[in-house]
Amino acid sequence: MNPLAEELNEIIVNENIHIYEMLSQVGKDLYFPKGILSQSAEAKEKAHKFNATIGMATEEGRTMFLPSVMSLIGGFKPEEALTYAPSFGTMPLRTVWKEAIAEKNPSLSGKKFSLPIVSQAITHGLSVIADMWVDPGDVIILPDKLWGNYSLIFSVRRGARVAQYPLFNAAKGFDLEGFRQCLEREAAKNGKLVIILNFPNNPTGYTISPAEGDRIADMLTEMAGRGTNILAVLDDAYFGLFYEENVLKESLFTRLLDRHERLFAVKLDAATKENFVWGLRVGFITYGGCLAKDHDRVYNALERKTAGAVRGSISNASQLSQSIVCKSLQAPGYKTEKEAKFQIMQERALEVKRVLANPKFEKAWEYYPFNSGYFMCLQLKTVEAEPLRMHLLQRYGVGLISLGKHDLRVAFSCVDKHDIRELFDLILQGVKDLESGDVEKR
Repeated sequence: MNPLAEELNEIIVNENIHIYEMLSQVGKDLYFPKGILSQSAEAKEKAHKFNATIGMATEEGRTMFLPSVMSLIGGFKPEEALTYAPSFGTMPLRTVWKEAIAEKNPSLSGKKFSLPIVSQAITHGLSVIADMWVDPGDVIILPDKLWGNYSLIFSVRRGARVAQYPLFNAAKGFDLEGFRQCLEREAAKNGKLVIILNFPNNPTGYTISPAEGDRIADMLTEMAGRGTNILAVLDDAYFGLFYEENVLKESLFTRLLDRHERLFAVKLDAATKENFVWGLRVGFITYGGCLAKDHDRVYNALERKTAGAVRGSISNASQLSQSIVCKSLQAPGYKTEKEAKFQIMQERALEVKRVLANPKFEKAWEYYPFNSGYFMCLQLKTVEAEPLRMHLLQRYGVGLISLGKHDLRVAFSCVDKHDIRELFDLILQGVKDLESGDVEKR
């Protein structure tokens, strides 16, 4: 093992050995190299004569650029747009995002959590977490309504085993009992559980209530108290898009810090969905746990391991994307702009509910509870989802996502409010077509 990794591991073990136990073998071996990067950093600080260290080109001491490129990037200097960013992410963005997390989650007041590491959006963040914390054979706890990419990231790439629980109970709330039974069943066979909690949920658009959040946190704490190491991964991709009152409007991350030494939380969030900048691919990885003394040293050790994982995969996230996101977050009109877009999204979600309240849809489907995010899901009663999806696409030019045998995901995020009624009328017509056999042969 590299001495740098050993040094980081010693810091973690001395403060909380259970966090060290949760790391995968890759995570234990990870470190942030001191090679070219550290030498370049030293040169940047002290090489006042010539700096011939890093693989970028300069002219007269400034970043070299093509005018045809910079002419397209108004408002930025070449150094802000074209240079390599640190593997940790740029410090101004990391700092302002941590401040934003605290502002959006008031319950974090007085609690210590790490400085976020910048990932190439949440998908890359999940891959980094999988590398650092998941060994082949580890158990990943997921609901039965889930984003399919979890399987690729954790099962295919890391060899983890997925254990599922039903997301909803008969009362159309979070199935706390099903969740508890899944935890107990898997904890009886495994000393470590990785639990992914995704709210607002993709694909259903459901966010738990504050009471449900409290019970989930209590269950995880209780399980940790029985001797199981619990890594809770909070996928907060659609955070902030909460459309109803009885919704937990903070991350579950807030309820898991300082609860038990065997319970460790990872918050994954991103500007991608929250700030409507999907293609900029800027996400964040933030840690929080129960640490008695030296929070900063442990978090710093984990940040260095995480930056090492970033360095060993993509090297660094886009400098230009990070600069854009950082400047936007600091812009005077940022909050007003964001509230305006939130209102549009909320009006669409409420319009979907108004439209679906029409009794004419009752024989064709029920819909899963939704109160947030980008999506909602129909549970079809009389036809299967994939044939309906294909029929709607071919005859009516309507694109939806089929999930399993009877679930159909509708992204109201990309349908204007005035088109929502027509959309569901066409879906209903498609159901009737299939019921009557009025379908072209493919």
